[in-house]
Amino acid sequence: MEMPLVEILRSMEFEGVAIDVEGLTNYSKELELTLVDLEKQIKSFVDFDFNVDSPKQLGDVLFDHLKISAKAKKTKTGQYATSEDILVKHEKDHEIIPMILDYRQLRKLKSTYVDPLPTLCDAVDGRIHTSYMQTVTATGRLSSNSPNLQNIPIRSARGKEIRKMFIPRNEDFKLLAADYSQIELRIIAALSDDKNMIEAFQKGYDIHAATAAKVFHVPLEEVSRDQRSSAKAVNFGIIYGQGAFGLAQNLGISRTIAKGIIDGYFEQYASIKTYMDKAVNDARENGYVETIMKRRRYLPDITSANAVVRGFAERNAINAPIQGSAADIIKLAMVAVHEAMKNTELKSKMILQVHDELVFDVHKDEIDELKALVKTAMEGAIKMVVPMEVEMEIGENWLDAH
Repeated sequence: MEMPLVEILRSMEFEGVAIDVEGLTNYSKELELTLVDLEKQIKSFVDFDFNVDSPKQLGDVLFDHLKISAKAKKTKTGQYATSEDILVKHEKDHEIIPMILDYRQLRKLKSTYVDPLPTLCDAVDGRIHTSYMQTVTATGRLSSNSPNLQNIPIRSARGKEIRKMFIPRNEDFKLLAADYSQIELRIIAALSDDKNMIEAFQKGYDIHAATAAKVFHVPLEEVSRDQRSSAKAVNFGIIYGQGAFGLAQNLGISRTIAKGIIDGYFEQYASIKTYMDKAVNDARENGYVETIMKRRRYLPDITSANAVVRGFAERNAINAPIQGSAADIIKLAMVAVHEAMKNTELKSKMILQVHDELVFDVHKDEIDELKALVKTAMEGAIKMVVPMEVEMEIGENWLDAH
């Protein structure tokens, strides 16, 4: 699996990806104007000047001058903690907080992506060439650096604008994005052999709605949006070993209600609970866990006397085989896709891998052929008790193709 991938990654690094330099330059100017405006608004709450980018000065403004909380804690250096997770807790305490969070998000987008990307274009072909690494992550996932193209934002509206700047190589091409639908949930269904979840996937149900129907004991067609959101949070939270406290924070509900939802979940998906307990016990006994392709992750802290350290290792024992198996599957898919593309001598190129997603420069004459080829290769990369499902979109940029 890994050795054939070396040549594929070399080819992807060599091809690179085109970006809209002019678009990024204009977006940078737009962000700068918004940041200047936001900075003025933030400073208007006090009658003196201060540096919004200084955690110490900001902490003093928030907790000494505006007194947004009496419980504010200071760090070892004697200044107030103003990290994102701290500020989010106070989001409703004062109107300045959402502005600061917005300011920081925009500042990070601008300094991490919008401004550096144009400077990283190759002098010869004008494209961006990342480096993929096979031996960095503990789970077996690929990682990317110089620049990291696996971390381009997608959740926020402003972050999505950056994806819009990734474009096809020329007017003869479009971008095709193909990604696995809910691959980690399909893997946990297969690994745990949970009949209820397997049935939902085999019948092509909306898995979050199907989960909500079972947990809240309502017919599938009567599941509310809130119930589906709760079920979705549990589905994904379970993979990362999230408990009632984490779910309560995530959904903004009481811990009692969160515990009730999780208890209901394990009642309906009993095999998943059994699988999770077994994963932890096996890790304790063997000292490691394995993916479906037998990649091992050693977990020496699983027997630690420190409950916090041990708890982290236990969550990894549950998550590593799932996330690692997803990494195995996409790698197998890349090998299969590359082989099929080589055999058919296509002009199209595979240019990016972002965990569960593959991105291609597709020649306009080859769109239907490549879509069929990619779907067959990705969905057939491995045979499991649940079907693999691949979603594909074509676009004039990466955002449109997502």
